[in-house]
Amino acid sequence: MFNSKWKPYIPTSNKPSSTSASTPAAGLSSTSSRRNLQLSAEHVEASRMTLHRFGNTSSSSLWYEMSYIEAKGRMKKGDRVWQIAFGSGFKCNSAVWKCNRTIKTPTDGPWQDCIARYPVHIPEIVKL
Repeated sequence: MFNSKWKPYIPTSNKPSSTSASTPAAGLSSTSSRRNLQLSAEHVEASRMTLHRFGNTSSSSLWYEMSYIEAKGRMKKGDRVWQIAFGSGFKCNSAVWKCNRTIKTPTDGPWQDCIARYPVHIPEIVKL
């Protein structure tokens, strides 16, 4: 069943008008996961900023990330968001959402009081 000559399938998420949202604890914020999935820092910005602001809120993190993208005014008609969720062990799920209309920047929500301060710099490696 397994052929070592086969290359792994990696979905193309780096097309224009696409972004990613993942559970922060899933590790998409990490350099190796980003590299393996060919994601840019911008693709995982919402995940990293959600982890910074709210910590690991498990599956609800995905919706904080979507709210971050909307609060930044980045949801335009035709845009796609790839939501990736990882659980314990081999649990993994993903969905691709396509924006049917341009989303107005919300005036309320979980990022209302601080969105102008984001993104913040989060070092890749913290030396102790």
